[in-house]
Formats: sequence, C-alpha cells, structure tokens
Amino acid sequence: MAHPVPRSIWRNPIHFLAFGLGSGAAPKAPGTFGTLAAVIPFFFVLQHLTDQAYLVMLIVTSLVGIYLCHKTAKDLGVHDHSGIVWDEFVGYWITMWLAPAGWFYIVLGFVLFRLFDILKPWPISWLDKNVHGGFGIMVDDILAGVMSFVVLQALVHFVF
Repeated sequence: MAHPVPRSIWRNPIHFLAFGLGSGAAPKAPGTFGTLAAVIPFFFVLQHLTDQAYLVMLIVTSLVGIYLCHKTAKDLGVHDHSGIVWDEFVGYWITMWLAPAGWFYIVLGFVLFRLFDILKPWPISWLDKNVHGGFGIMVDDILAGVMSFVVLQALVHFVF
C-alpha cells in the first residue's frame, strides 16, 4: 500500500533530502523519478570529480544517507516510504563511478541501476527484507549500485 507524501518534505530539510529534493513525491514510480533526479548532479558536477574525490563523495553520501533515511522513516513512522529516494541517488552514483563520459553511458547506467533495483536479485532481495533502519533502506540500493557498476564496467571493457 502506498503511503501519502507528507507535507514535511517541503518544510523539513532532512525529509527534503531523503525524498531526493522532492523527486520522491512523484505520484507514480518515485524510485525512477529519484534516479532521474540523481542524473542531474551527476551530469553537471559529479562526473568531473577525480576518481578519488568521487569515491570520497560516495562514502560521505552513503553515510549521510543512512542518517537521512533513518530519521525520515522514524519521523514518518514508515520503515521504507516509497518516496524516500536518497538511496536511489547513491545507488545510481555508485553505478556511474569510473564510467566513461557521455549520454550513452548515463542512460545505460540508469537502465542497469533501475533493473537491479526493481528486480532485486539475491542478495539484494534478502537485504531489502531483512535489514532495517536507515542502513537497511540504503544497503539494498548500494548493492544494486555495486552490481550495476560491475555490469557497466564489464560492458565498457569487453563490449563497447
């Protein structure tokens, strides 16, 4: 059952970030809209970071995400509200680490991440069901990002 989007996402900066700068308020497919919103900072800023700075950014945004998602879920009284999409931001950004520049790879990374996030192959599905709190909200998307990263890098090095 879908939970209503709380008004607090527009007033509370923690909820606003957890809801992906408002992208998680989309009435349909908030995870997809959250991932789309993650493309914008990637395209304009993140892809220009050094590999090491990008890795630091991934660690920081993952740790911050654990707090944001935990606090928002606790405040809303819903373990993993579908509008909480900070985890999609980080998962997509993990997918895109070390990716070649260009729209083809941005779109390919988007498709790969959405597939892993939606299909949730093992062990993503296990983590999604069995790990709770902010870490639980984040970890399945982090792993979906890692799996998407591996597939994208394999495609880059062996196919394209």
